Amino acid sequence: MMTSRNDDPLPLPRADCDVVTVPARQGLEAVDILRRAAGDAVGLVLHDGGGDTLGFLVPPGTAAAWDVPGSTCTETDGRGFRLAPEPPVEGADWLLPPGEADLATDPAVLREALGEAQRLIEAADSRT
Repeated sequence: MMTSRNDDPLPLPRADCDVVTVPARQGLEAVDILRRAAGDAVGLVLHDGGGDTLGFLVPPGTAAAWDVPGSTCTETDGRGFRLAPEPPVEGADWLLPPGEADLATDPAVLREALGEAQRLIEAADSRT
């Protein structure tokens, strides 16, 4: 833990962002797509305790124009998350934690990856 000159703990940095939530299967495909395209294209990602959804941190203001079917984008209203090893949401955990990824995923890049992921899932499901 970092400390100040008088040995008081420094406040943990905050991340002002919105969160795009998607079904886990689509989100995991999108993470793979983003990592293959450019390893640093994906930002911090949360997964819920039940493993049903993933949450991609995106820049603040993204929620105002987010329109990707099957996903939601939630504003944090400037409250931000504390960037610590522990996830900022109870019952969640980091898939890509602070220190292993950039803060936020570019919304345009995420939109494309989610679309490609959905097409891959539909193609795989149509073969069974």
